[in-house]
Amino acid sequence: MGISPMMQQYLSIKENYKDCILFFRVGDFYEMFFEDAEMVSRELELVLTGKDCGIEKRAPMCGVPHHAYAIYASKLVSKGYKVAIAEQLEDPAASKGIVKRDVIKVLTPGTYTDSSFLEDTKNNYIMSLFINGQNLAMCFADISTGEFNCTEAELDLEILLNEISKFAPKEIVLQQSVSDKFIDKIKERFDIVYNRFEDDYFKEYRNENLKAQFSNYAEVNMTDILKNSANGLIKYIIDTQKTALTHIDELQRYEIVDFLSIDINSRRNLELTETLKDKSKKGSLLWVLDKTSTAMGGRQIRKWIERPLIDENKIKLRLDAVEEMLTKVSYNEDLKEALKQVYDIERLAGKISTKSVNAKEMISLRGSIEKLPTIKNIIKNFNSDLLINMENNLDDLSDIYSLLYESINDNPSLSIKEGNIIKTGYNKDIDDLRLAKSHGKQWIASLENSEREVTGIKSLKVSYNKVFGYYIEITKSNLGLVPEGRYIRKQTLANSERYITPELKEMEEKILGSEEKLVLLEYSVFSEIRERIEKEIDRIKSSAKILSELDCISSFADVARENNYCKPIIKNDGMLSIKGGRHPVVEKVIANGNFVANDTVINNSDNTMMLITGPNMAGKSTYMRQVGLIVLMAQIGCFVPASSAEISICDKIFTRIGASDDLNAGKSTFMVEMWEVSNILKNATQNSLILLDEVGRGTSTYDGLSIAWAVIEYICKSKELKCKTLFATHYHELTKLEGKIEGLKNYSIAVKKVNDDIIFLRKIVAKGADESYGIEVAKIAGLPEAVLVRAREILKDLEEEKSKTSEIKMEVNEEIKSVDKTEKVTKENNNDSYQIDFNYVEKENILSELKNTEIMEMNPIECMNKLYEFVKRAKKL
Repeated sequence: MGISPMMQQYLSIKENYKDCILFFRVGDFYEMFFEDAEMVSRELELVLTGKDCGIEKRAPMCGVPHHAYAIYASKLVSKGYKVAIAEQLEDPAASKGIVKRDVIKVLTPGTYTDSSFLEDTKNNYIMSLFINGQNLAMCFADISTGEFNCTEAELDLEILLNEISKFAPKEIVLQQSVSDKFIDKIKERFDIVYNRFEDDYFKEYRNENLKAQFSNYAEVNMTDILKNSANGLIKYIIDTQKTALTHIDELQRYEIVDFLSIDINSRRNLELTETLKDKSKKGSLLWVLDKTSTAMGGRQIRKWIERPLIDENKIKLRLDAVEEMLTKVSYNEDLKEALKQVYDIERLAGKISTKSVNAKEMISLRGSIEKLPTIKNIIKNFNSDLLINMENNLDDLSDIYSLLYESINDNPSLSIKEGNIIKTGYNKDIDDLRLAKSHGKQWIASLENSEREVTGIKSLKVSYNKVFGYYIEITKSNLGLVPEGRYIRKQTLANSERYITPELKEMEEKILGSEEKLVLLEYSVFSEIRERIEKEIDRIKSSAKILSELDCISSFADVARENNYCKPIIKNDGMLSIKGGRHPVVEKVIANGNFVANDTVINNSDNTMMLITGPNMAGKSTYMRQVGLIVLMAQIGCFVPASSAEISICDKIFTRIGASDDLNAGKSTFMVEMWEVSNILKNATQNSLILLDEVGRGTSTYDGLSIAWAVIEYICKSKELKCKTLFATHYHELTKLEGKIEGLKNYSIAVKKVNDDIIFLRKIVAKGADESYGIEVAKIAGLPEAVLVRAREILKDLEEEKSKTSEIKMEVNEEIKSVDKTEKVTKENNNDSYQIDFNYVEKENILSELKNTEIMEMNPIECMNKLYEFVKRAKKL
């Protein structure tokens, strides 16, 4: 006994989709077999059964209803699996053998566009990576919106990681030749699905594919490496979607230096779109700034935060638009009210292109377009250049609205293959079929009354079901009144009999025939309407983009009004001057709402570094983060939390705040810290902003102090660097550098000490801290009193020992001076020439031993003994 024909078909299709879970359509279910079934039953907690398929053991099997497959597929794709949908390509009833089946679409994390999988306010990117020699090219596409971005750069892991962090793709297409070690570096940071192909996959029909896909291909400067990357991504998208996607029709090439660069660690530390603790939006900068009214605006504001501007003119255009919306409150309120009634036009356009849009979604599109003239009239009241430009370019899509209004039912069926989707009056053939169907049903309704009169059976009913069609039902008590010959028995039930008549059968065929034709014709007409709108997708996308940006500007105005933000002055002179600055997130979440504001004045010439000291919990990290966030907010065109602000445009923001292990990669806290600091020092420029916290704390005191000191000198003295820097530290010894290193100024977080307690004043002042207050902070944290008492005793002993050590060190220095003086006299008495004798050798020995003596590692008694020995030896010279 061999494998059954259907299972042979399954195995044949599965052979071509080995990396996918195969949803194999069998009747009303999608079935999975063998390893796929076992895995899906485990992942989705479905019942695992078996099927006889001609082999010795029953094949493991599980299935899901075809009408609800998207729910199950979404769960699998969200877990990182790929799902291939093998559909029946012909009517099983009309098939003479095995029903033809094949894969019609492959669902993957980066290409799946079902609403149950996508997040409304977050793009779903898929990425391609092509490496050639010392260069790499990257493309990022969102199939749901039609966005396609590309760039190239030198082969640098940090650049790659930063771009991945910026777009957060769910899936990557890359070469087979890319080393596993390189991919492992990416896997350390991101949870992404990988698809590897030979180089030929990226190069095959490269120019032809790209010309056919992108209307602006000839206008974009596409190098060979960029063409390879873009081609590979387009090929993969078409291979999985099994159709050309007309809404992905514009190439957007960008340069990494076109935006404020924020590396992956700094994004995490500044909590731009999610928190460090639980990866949630609440508590992030995005949470504060996102008051958008549409899903499109939600995605756009996220992109603005991820990609701040460095172009002074573009920043000022946004700020002027926000300012005008802030002052013209009533118009902004009208705009928000109109935007709230706009659906996700971007993704509706994507569904039109992928042929997955239904009639109800077309009504949503119509309702959204209906609001465009209102929005256009509202923004006519604004005078800022950016808003004027938006009003001029906002296409109201009136022709598309008219088409949808005339053609689609106001309350259509959900499925486009069930009829009831085209308006009466739009298509004559549809109207005729509806009339025939309606007349037929009227005839059947009248048939019931006439048959009751003819037969005398008052309980006679004419009914319909999908299995038997139309029939006449008569109870058994009235069977004696059934006319002979004309009534043909169809079905016997417990309490009744069902009959048909030749006339009823004829009308049934007319009605059902017209219904079937009507459904097919409505679907055909709907497809034509969809194709007409598909040709206008560029216009739809253009209007959607303007709406999304309007939504962001409106949101910025609301946030500025609600939180009393100010309009920053944008400059290019290197100056950063913030008066009354606040942390945008912290001030929203603190219980009493009484955030202490602070000033910041710094530049990249003679006042480059703020050396900030003070105890833990005093607010150093919050202060540093707020400076970074205020700069970033200004450069996305947003008002900032301050009473006034002059912001000189930065090209990069770097932060190293807080400590964390990366044990999976074999890196300790200190190793991670040093790696991050190294990255900052290698990549920062004179126009960067650096925020460094507790450099060197992960190692011994002397090592850490030395490293922190050297880092400060490197930043302040390097001609290539010397950029605006906030440097927080617990090493009070570093405060002595003020006046010795040009540009360094001491600051501290003010603290008030009352007996053994301290009060954090949260105010930054222009002086260094005099104490660490570590024991006081430990008390606030709740350490047992016995521990605190003992800690104070130990601290007292250590401070006394340090004092004694300092005195001993001074005595040693005096003895050294005495020895040097004696030597000088000897030199003068011997006509400035040395005698090579015992005294000279002993003197050199003493000096050498002095240099190598680690006084700080000795207790006071040991120091005294060592000093006595040196003095005794010196007196003999």
